[in-house]
Amino acid sequence: MRLFYAIFPPRRVQEALSEAQEKVRSFKGWKPGLAHQLHITLLFLGEQPSDRLQEFRRTGQEVAATIPAFEVELGGTGYFPASGSPRVWFVKVTGEGLEPLARGLQQATDIKTREQFHPHLTLARKKGPAPRIGPMVMNLRFKANAVCLVESALERSGSQYRVIEVFPLG
Repeated sequence: MRLFYAIFPPRRVQEALSEAQEKVRSFKGWKPGLAHQLHITLLFLGEQPSDRLQEFRRTGQEVAATIPAFEVELGGTGYFPASGSPRVWFVKVTGEGLEPLARGLQQATDIKTREQFHPHLTLARKKGPAPRIGPMVMNLRFKANAVCLVESALERSGSQYRVIEVFPLG
């Protein structure tokens, strides 16, 4: 099972982000994410045996319970990597509970990540040569009330996500 923990914005925010994605739909090479799948990844667990699922459920519940619901703000857009040929177009994300959630999940699962946590929401990925789109400011807010444990299935059409469980924040 390919798993991760995430926060999904409410539908109204996903729809507003989908409108912003229209900027890249006309550019060859960019593949926008599906609106209903837009999320903030807190911790990517990678491929895991199904017998660890209960452990990840328990961890999600325990860590989420320690962090109160908080306000999330979606700001300006950026790219990974920051220079050279971009692979990911994202919107920067801030929120008081993001770092503690990500850190708590990582410590509780003992999953080692290669990179430091950079809160963001991926809007599109590059599939070949693609231009950079000018900066945009989303200026969207929502209240994060829960963390989700999500399974990611890799399909020919792209990743398909299935929420396994939702853990309310404390």
